Amino acid sequence: MTELVYVLNGSNLNMLGKREPHLYGTTTLAEVQQRVAALADELRIACDFRQTNSEATMVDWLQEAFEKNAGVIINPAGFSFASIPVLDAVKLIQRPVIELHITNIHAREETHRHSLISRAATGVICGLGVAGYTLALRAMADALRS
Repeated sequence: MTELVYVLNGSNLNMLGKREPHLYGTTTLAEVQQRVAALADELRIACDFRQTNSEATMVDWLQEAFEKNAGVIINPAGFSFASIPVLDAVKLIQRPVIELHITNIHAREETHRHSLISRAATGVICGLGVAGYTLALRAMADALRS
């Protein structure tokens, strides 16, 4: 059986590579998706990579991941700091959930330091740039297979 992993990206990540490159770098989300897809093929994992600026859509996708018994890698972006609906949807997930942040949120200004989503995540990767995505996928593969 092939494991299924959702890689879900929150608000403004569609602007990755353009938005605040001094914080987030110049790699685009499309380039990240290509890297993740290549590694998913190598690891023999089915990977569904998505981005939304809508909190409601993120909740719908998390509910879908729950229904499909998928693992979730989530970069909740701005939803991290104020979205109880996204947190509640993450709590549904029965498989591992890896929260991912491109920057080290703990070293940022106060409004970006405390992620609600961390309360429900199996693990958190932050501050490693876009390399965090492939690290998260490797960690997820290990977690799903153990």
